[in-house]
Amino acid sequence: MRILVVGDGKVGHTIAEQLTREKHDVVIIDQDDEVLNKCEDTLDVICVRGNGANAKVLLDAQADRADILIATTASDETNMLCGLIAKRLGTKYIIARIRDPEYNDSLTLLQRELGIDMALNPERATALEISRLLRFPFASNIESFAKGRVEMVEFRAQEHDVVVGHALKDLARMRGLPQVLYAVIERDDRVIIPTGDFIIQAGDRVHVAGEMVTITAYFQYLGKNSLRVRRVMLLGGGRISYYLAKMLVPMGIRVNMIEINERKATLLSEMLPDVKMIYGDGTDQELLDQEGLRDMDAFVTLSDRDEENLMTGLFAVRQGVPKVIVKNNRVAYAGIINSLGLDSVVSPKSITCANILRYVRGRVNSEGTKVERLYRLMDGKAEALEFIARPGDPYIGIPLKDLRTRPGALVAVIVRKKQVIVPFGNDHIEAGNSVVILTRDSGITDLNEVIRR
Repeated sequence: MRILVVGDGKVGHTIAEQLTREKHDVVIIDQDDEVLNKCEDTLDVICVRGNGANAKVLLDAQADRADILIATTASDETNMLCGLIAKRLGTKYIIARIRDPEYNDSLTLLQRELGIDMALNPERATALEISRLLRFPFASNIESFAKGRVEMVEFRAQEHDVVVGHALKDLARMRGLPQVLYAVIERDDRVIIPTGDFIIQAGDRVHVAGEMVTITAYFQYLGKNSLRVRRVMLLGGGRISYYLAKMLVPMGIRVNMIEINERKATLLSEMLPDVKMIYGDGTDQELLDQEGLRDMDAFVTLSDRDEENLMTGLFAVRQGVPKVIVKNNRVAYAGIINSLGLDSVVSPKSITCANILRYVRGRVNSEGTKVERLYRLMDGKAEALEFIARPGDPYIGIPLKDLRTRPGALVAVIVRKKQVIVPFGNDHIEAGNSVVILTRDSGITDLNEVIRR
């Protein structure tokens, strides 16, 4: 596919990098010569200098022949205008990043009137992810499939967990232990899709999948869901903090927010009357102590600087805060953060890129079993994808043991009407079923690429 990316910032560059890896023809439009020169040196893309909201620039980039345009500049207005012009010129699909809370209530109207097929709000999506982690504080990461009926939860195995030291096939016979799928495991930077002989060790990052009731019972059995978050402290008063506070207050959670900019703190206190607003430097350990950090159930670092988030998060862990969530956009820091025991890390850039990739793969394979959900796991080392099985596909009705599965991939869950199935060899897929696939490969767009006769 021919894809135009307008704006070579963090998100634009990352998505262009992934799309070229998946063999798409990518054109990057930006006004900064230095940025474009760097892009030409590191990526196999075409670069066009200019304003993406200029019709002549878009025509130079052949927007009239483009399949998708992704507008990710720092300006919402530029992204919307760019999408509108490109659609009029002939671009088939438009993805635009629209972040300002002012546009949130009228987003559906804007999409319809401007011809935007997908609107992205990275900050709101990140806030939603954090709110889920605060509802289930024992988890490092949570993903949902099949309209919420299936959950995949990541946790770090600890020495005292009953699942440690046992082969997975023996866990299936352990009395009282709810049966879940041990989907994917990371150990020493290696991603493993385990077999029945695999033995979980302390320190492993484990993803388990199953229906919501079973997953809840599983963590009750492990004794990991005893904490309920009632008080949260947020570092930074940016858009993520605003959206998150709006989600947490109706849940009955008391929110304290620290913001270093006095004008911004005053404005937020007016916009969020139920939030305790603290004007000060959130990296000041004395201030954190004074504001009762040790009494908090959770601490979320959402400043603009990843280094500040990391250091302040570590301080909160040392102070005994039960749940610490750190915002980090730098992939290079991921291994360091995990080794330091900070398991819950959110990345607006990664969340945005995963949403864009899901949409692009769905358009690539509009005639096949297109991707319904896509989640990048373990810092992008693995992917979880959801498909809807189509009538007439060659795998329909055939037991999985009689099908060939792509190496490094696993049929994790089948959802048939209200039934959630963790499949074994005799199970089969029927038309209309939701099928969740786990894979170490990137770029899969069709269920037929994973399972075949």
